Amino acid sequence: MTVQRLASLLVTAYSYIVQRVEKLFARAHANPAGLSFAEFEALMRAKRWIFKRQKGSHRMWAWPAGYLLPIQKSGRHAKEYQVKQFLLRLEKEEPGIG
Repeated sequence: MTVQRLASLLVTAYSYIVQRVEKLFARAHANPAGLSFAEFEALMRAKRWIFKRQKGSHRMWAWPAGYLLPIQKSGRHAKEYQVKQFLLRLEKEEPGIG
């Protein structure tokens, strides 16, 4: 495989990931109750949140500036109010992002 071909594959993979994150972000805004828990965690990870720890059913995620957000499942979905808290915090930390 040539370097040029490898670079092309990396760009394609990166573009796919960015598009997926943008779609998840749009879905979170449009319907906070509609995200699966796995999608919510993937979105948090993509937006630079860091998983810190888990105690019982609560998973603690942290914004790099130190804000903590506990999240938990509601069946297989994320809890709507926690998705909204995440979106509000993200808007405060990165105005104009959504």
